[in-house]
This record gives sequence, C-alpha cells and structure tokens, in this order.
Amino acid sequence: MFVSDLDGVIRHFAEGHRDACEDRHGLERGTLRAAAFASPLIDNVVTGHITRAEWTLEVGRLVGSPLAASEWLAARGEADAEMLALIDEIRAAGCRVAVLTNGTDTVPAELAELGITDRFDAVFSTSEIGFAKPDVRAFQHVVDELGVAPERMLFTDDSLTKLAGATELGMTVHHFKGVAGLRQALMETGGLNL
Repeated sequence: MFVSDLDGVIRHFAEGHRDACEDRHGLERGTLRAAAFASPLIDNVVTGHITRAEWTLEVGRLVGSPLAASEWLAARGEADAEMLALIDEIRAAGCRVAVLTNGTDTVPAELAELGITDRFDAVFSTSEIGFAKPDVRAFQHVVDELGVAPERMLFTDDSLTKLAGATELGMTVHHFKGVAGLRQALMETGGLNL
C-alpha cells in the first residue's frame, strides 16, 4: 500500500502567487503565510475545528485585507503529471494508493476540481480525522480504515517532520524530494508489491 501526502508531492502551487497577492493589496511579503500558518489557527483548520471558509476570513482579518486572503487561499494548485504517472503505474501493478493530507474540509472538492479524484483508492484529510500529521493517531486512522498492516505501507511526505507518526506506527517512510527518489524508494522496499 502506498500512502502519499498531497501538497508538495502530488499537487504544487505556482511560485509567486502569494507574493503577487500581497503586492496587489499592499501587504509586506510573508504576511499572509505568517498569519495563515500560525498556531493555533492552522491547527484548528487542519483538525476540522473550523472550516476553510472560516480560516480564510480569519486570515483576512489578521492581515487587514480579506480580499488578499481570499485571492491567495482560493488557489487550487496544479497536479504533478510525473507524479500522477507514477501513481497510475503503481495502481496498474495492483498496489492501492491513498492520500493523507493535513487538509481542510474542501480537499474532496479541490481534488475533483483538479480532475484527479479517481487516481486514488482512498483520500484522508486530517480535517475529517481530527488529528493532523505527525500525530500517530492520524496514521492509525488510515491503517484502521484501510485494513492494511502498517508494515505493509510506504508513506511519503515532503516535510521530514511529518514522517514521525508513520515511523512510530511501523510504516516504511520516504522523505519526498522528487519522483525519481520516490521511485527508487519503492524499488528498494519491494517496489509495487508493498
């Protein structure tokens, strides 16, 4: 079983989009990110205590520009064609693929908008689970739902710190830095027979 993070692995956002939003609305660069990803606000949205809409409103309030926050957080990003091709290859070989993302309540709609929902056997957003990576409980939820032993799962994430819960549970982990490295890790761990 292959389990992947979403953002930074399967989906990427255009470089400069946030800067452009800040420039247009007279905000110092880095202001939006600092507000959006500060605790406890980010923790609340990725564990389902608030919705993405509520998060967006609060970011707008914190930075003094609801429009800047709305423009920035409305971006859906783009799916990585090379990563999708690898996922298709993995599934064609008979291995199931799931996503585990520290996401908001709009993840299903975002994947549908990108047209990639059917590329995965299961999608888990931490906003529905109630615990965010690297909390081991997020990974345990995935294990329980899929009915696969953690030892038979490979989890990849572009954030090294997010791997801890998977490691604690006994999953094979891979720090994602590119598709070639992930392909090598899959081959080294039994490839598509996980």
